[in-house]
Amino acid sequence: MKFQRIRGATSIITFVGKKFLLDPFLADKGTLPPVPSPRDATPNPLVDLPLPVASIVDVDAVVVTHMHHFDHFDAAARQAIPKAMPMFARNGAEARDMRALGFTDVTPLAETGVGFGEIVLHRTEAMHGLGEAAARNWRERGLPATACGVVFTAPGEQTLYVAGDTVWYEGVRETLALHRPGVVVLNAADARFYDETPILMGADGVLEVARAAPWATLIASHMDAVNHARLDRAGLRAFVAATGLWERVRIPEDGEICVL
Repeated sequence: MKFQRIRGATSIITFVGKKFLLDPFLADKGTLPPVPSPRDATPNPLVDLPLPVASIVDVDAVVVTHMHHFDHFDAAARQAIPKAMPMFARNGAEARDMRALGFTDVTPLAETGVGFGEIVLHRTEAMHGLGEAAARNWRERGLPATACGVVFTAPGEQTLYVAGDTVWYEGVRETLALHRPGVVVLNAADARFYDETPILMGADGVLEVARAAPWATLIASHMDAVNHARLDRAGLRAFVAATGLWERVRIPEDGEICVL
């Protein structure tokens, strides 16, 4: 198994010889507006892509955990990805939306699993912000608060759990206990709304996952790419070192490949 961090939540996962592009966010640096934030009004994305777009989309399939947030499936990705590419969408409704964009091979994810050759992908629940404050903020922005994670399984390979855009909550703990993944990818940028309501895990969430799954290797993703994040790689590296998790938590740079 290989995990290549691209930018933000975007990554390329090589699993049993198949390459999956996860949550493609391919816009040029600074071409999208900032998310309202009291700390940083820099246009998004904050950094350039580490690879040419043609190289990034040269994969076997694409997985989109939620298609209506720009940093997981933007206009640039919709244009760059071939319309015949096998696509995996969060559910039936988002699969229909994806087909309406011209994509012809779209499969909705399911908790019971969907196949891609010998690989099975399971949709898992995610909570993209806790409580009424988060729900109100999403309503005011006119965006759904929904997201999902994905578990990859195949004979002869350790299980991979991509938690997706979620805070730490009981649903993540239940997924860890059910699937017992050997590798867990966490979107750990501590992104927040203007009023500081969290919508992603931060350092404390990484620690909770490490405690709940002491057998697993963790990969921290989604940092240093969008303006409303509160945690960068340097901050998480300091936290990991201070809590004794350095050997279990990988924090790759953009373009870096982790072999697992």
